[in-house]
Amino acid sequence: MKKKETPEKKKKEPIYQNKTTLTVYLVLRALVTFVLVRAALRRDFESVFMCGLTLVLMILPSFFSHKLNVELPTTLEVIILLFIFAAEILGELNSFYVRVPNWDTMLHTLNGFLCAAIGFALVDLLNESDRFSFKLSPAYLALAAFCFSMTVGVLWEFFEYTGDRVMGWDMQKDTVVNSIYTVELDETRSNKVVAVKDIADVIIVHSDGSQEALGLGGYLDIGLIDTMKDLMVNFLGAVVFSIIGYFYVKEKGKGDFAAQFIPKVKREKKDEA
Repeated sequence: MKKKETPEKKKKEPIYQNKTTLTVYLVLRALVTFVLVRAALRRDFESVFMCGLTLVLMILPSFFSHKLNVELPTTLEVIILLFIFAAEILGELNSFYVRVPNWDTMLHTLNGFLCAAIGFALVDLLNESDRFSFKLSPAYLALAAFCFSMTVGVLWEFFEYTGDRVMGWDMQKDTVVNSIYTVELDETRSNKVVAVKDIADVIIVHSDGSQEALGLGGYLDIGLIDTMKDLMVNFLGAVVFSIIGYFYVKEKGKGDFAAQFIPKVKREKKDEA
């Protein structure tokens, strides 16, 4: 009697196939888990939620890679993981947005670059697919990537504004300025701009008549300058990648630098008959 061959159990594949990406993922996951446990012991449930959200976000690149059957370059995967950690754990929970100068600016610049890469990849994948008849030129691909990145940037600012107005957050950070230009102070109501310069402080007059000087050294701009700066650096990041992507497609994928950021369709091996 021949022994029945038992089917071999398939080994469970790791979330990330590349060793470098997997190492970075495991290290960051361990750090996030540590922060989560510490927050839970302190009964800081807002931080617990943020850590849980971060853990979910960190597996999304791998999830979409498998679902869309695309191969993410190692460099792109690592940058996305570090970006998520820097934005949520360092930026939000450890107050790097306040403690580290230009932390928010750096992340928004990187966000513009990454979103342009993602937008470029999505359109390029459609461009290379046999299921679609349209073929975009390198210039239109670069333009589509740029527009995708800027759209994501604008939608994010909508989210920040909604959070500030509805939830009472302070996502659109304030800026202290020493001069303002407004038509609201024009007593003639003729749409003339009134300049208020050399502002040294802001004094709050409460409903009971009491006054409080904030000692800011200027006027408190509530979010406008921060929003415009975020969009400008997002624009810069999007332009940089769009130029890189343009030459990548024009040279038919020969650029080594751009290839580190652009996902490619996985080539499945055909089964032998």
